[in-house]
Amino acid sequence: MCHEIRKYMGVVDGEAPLGGAGSIVEVDETLIGGSIEGKGRGYKAVVAGMKERGGKVRTEVVTSRHRAPMEAVTLNDVMPGATVSADEFGSYRRLDDLGFDRMTVRHNAGQFVTHNGAGTNGIEGYWAQLKRGINGTHIHVGAKYLPKYLGEFEYGYNMRHLPHLMLDRLLVSLPR
Repeated sequence: MCHEIRKYMGVVDGEAPLGGAGSIVEVDETLIGGSIEGKGRGYKAVVAGMKERGGKVRTEVVTSRHRAPMEAVTLNDVMPGATVSADEFGSYRRLDDLGFDRMTVRHNAGQFVTHNGAGTNGIEGYWAQLKRGINGTHIHVGAKYLPKYLGEFEYGYNMRHLPHLMLDRLLVSLPR
């Protein structure tokens, strides 16, 4: 039953793309899950995330950190014309060619924000919150159920300014 509620939270939260002209959307990826001794990252799930500054967050499990899946999720979840703020990771290099204004922050040079506002601190903060929630509350989340947990945490984050309406919104949205 809990998995169905989590899945429904993701549905109620919606699929509308973030951003638009004049907005800044931070894009980043993270690895979630454990590893088996000697297996390295092979057992970690890759999660792409987009956070509109002052707005909502979107997350999605992707097949890899390579350019094609990262570009596809960005094209799907961010409106054209938005300014995308990302780190120097190679999967984001062509976002300019795909209709986005791109700002880059260079983490490998110790840079976390630039004079023009490039940075990924918002989405990095969300990753920290998500991982604390999974590790502290759920201990472990299997790859099969990870999208449902992502939906739960997205819903909670996106409703953070209206926590008293979270349950009401879910109940009113139930199919009849």
